[in-house]
Amino acid sequence: MKIIAFIPARYAASRFPGKLMNTIGGKSIIRMVYENALQTGLFDEVVVVTDSEIIYNEISLHGGLVKRSVGNHNSGSDRIAEVAANMDVDVVVNIQGDEPFVEKEPLESLVAAFKDNAVLVASLMKRISDEEEIKNPNVVKVVCNNKNDALYFSRSIIPFFRNTSSDMPIYKHIGVYAFRKDALLKFTKWNIGKIENTEMLEQLRYLENGISIKMIETDSASIGIDTPEDLELARRLYKER
Repeated sequence: MKIIAFIPARYAASRFPGKLMNTIGGKSIIRMVYENALQTGLFDEVVVVTDSEIIYNEISLHGGLVKRSVGNHNSGSDRIAEVAANMDVDVVVNIQGDEPFVEKEPLESLVAAFKDNAVLVASLMKRISDEEEIKNPNVVKVVCNNKNDALYFSRSIIPFFRNTSSDMPIYKHIGVYAFRKDALLKFTKWNIGKIENTEMLEQLRYLENGISIKMIETDSASIGIDTPEDLELARRLYKER
């Protein structure tokens, strides 16, 4: 089974333009993500996929593997699918370009899920209890069935605690995905569904089209850099580590 990690990297992020070229510990964020993914040793290849000449040069000048995307894409999945379509790969792992502290353990568990031939798509989740995080619409929540297949993703609090004495855990979705190649290519051909368009969450397209997403629980903290404040937090954590 050939497994390739793809890192979609767009320069013109709407909330924080050029964020991937900001530095942590003397390295650009995108370079740190690439090198950390490579160092896990889990993948046959690690590829940055970008529409930006600046990011392309950053990776290639440091000896990394990077490919240019040419289409206009609504999501990172669409961007990597353009490149993966012409590559020899069985399982595609989508690692977010704005999460610099890539760790081996959750990625290893994610890849291991594909030992089950029935798994077409898998992703990560983490139990949360902080009230601000639970109420934050930028923190996507997920509920699962007894087999840890996702039932629904939402920016709202799910489930709703009508029974206030329930000890039901709440999980946030960590946006690291893995797909069998065929499942990813099918995703790009489906229209955006009503639920995806309402929540603005691309993973709902799989559920709307009857494809299960296997959720893997992890304790690893994930820090996505969406704002300058997130960047300062990441820099502080890097110094502590």
